[in-house]
Amino acid sequence: MTGIRRGAVALTLLGLAGLVALFWLSFFWVSTEVTQGVVQRIFYVHVPAAWTAFLAIGISALCSAVYLWLRDERLDRAALAAAEGGLVFATIVLTTGPLWGKIAWGTYWTWEPRLTLTLLLWFIFAGYFMVRNATEDPDKGKRFAAVVAIVGALDIPFIHVSVLWFRSLHPQPVVAKVEGPTLPGDMLATLFFGLGTFTLLFFGLFLFRYAVEGLRTRAELRTRTSAA
Repeated sequence: MTGIRRGAVALTLLGLAGLVALFWLSFFWVSTEVTQGVVQRIFYVHVPAAWTAFLAIGISALCSAVYLWLRDERLDRAALAAAEGGLVFATIVLTTGPLWGKIAWGTYWTWEPRLTLTLLLWFIFAGYFMVRNATEDPDKGKRFAAVVAIVGALDIPFIHVSVLWFRSLHPQPVVAKVEGPTLPGDMLATLFFGLGTFTLLFFGLFLFRYAVEGLRTRAELRTRTSAA
């Protein structure tokens, strides 16, 4: 656990330093987008937060699936830590998106496909934590929650392709395209810097949460052993 905590501290500090640098780049270095103007700069937080939320949820689903197979408590702890990170970053997505939408669309929210599916993903993972504590049997709660995590992750591909399959107000992809990114170099560099920063921050927080959950589990085990 000591090594995990040290890694968590290092990654979190790097992520926080990167976050400060990202804000500086977004406000003082990168060029202003011609069509949208200054409001486009929220893109450098919104998109990295979305990527990180999907990464975290994918890790949670993967760990949950293997947990159902092996019943290894370490995998459940990893799934829980990743799910918490996914929910936090999804909240950032659902906060920054409407701030941009108010200026770009004239409204904070519209029930277009990508927004609706992202909100659905948020509710699924909010339900993940409710399900874990919904039964008196902790093991059963963990199994139910694992299924919820797997089902929730299946929503991610639909979020990605929703702007291509359905009529949508949401902007079309400008990076994840078959023909390659269509962003200017400075915008693309700032975006990739944001992706790296948010990823580092997530893994730092993930390791922190995993270590804390491990300590909590050990404390509960010692308490039960003493009581016995």
